Amino acid sequence: MNLKVLLPFRVFADLSGVTRIVAESIQGSFGLLPNRLDCAAALVPGILVYQIPTAGTVYVAVDGGVLIKTGVEVLVSVRRAIAGADLNALHQAVKRQFSVLDAQQREVRAAVLRMEGSLVGRLVEFRQADHGR
Repeated sequence: MNLKVLLPFRVFADLSGVTRIVAESIQGSFGLLPNRLDCAAALVPGILVYQIPTAGTVYVAVDGGVLIKTGVEVLVSVRRAIAGADLNALHQAVKRQFSVLDAQQREVRAAVLRMEGSLVGRLVEFRQADHGR
């Protein structure tokens, strides 16, 4: 099979010769072999597993997304992905990555709150100035 993993802004993986894929959908885990019927599935955050003869078994932590299999082509589109051959190392990488994202999200939320507060303050000033006429 040919496996392509897409992120919003780049191609994460583009592989050929994939012999097996295991993914997690909202209905549970399922496996894909080369002769399986075509399908589409909504993926939940979890581990995507694929196997290729040259690299063995590879684990990819993925965020929610979609998987589509047509013939020998398998397309996976997710928001985030981190690959690794060792589940323990992958777990640590995911924890590090998500802690960085959480910190960035907190900073963005704080900036938005400051902007909202500034906007509300200016609207109050504008309204008071308008009523003073």
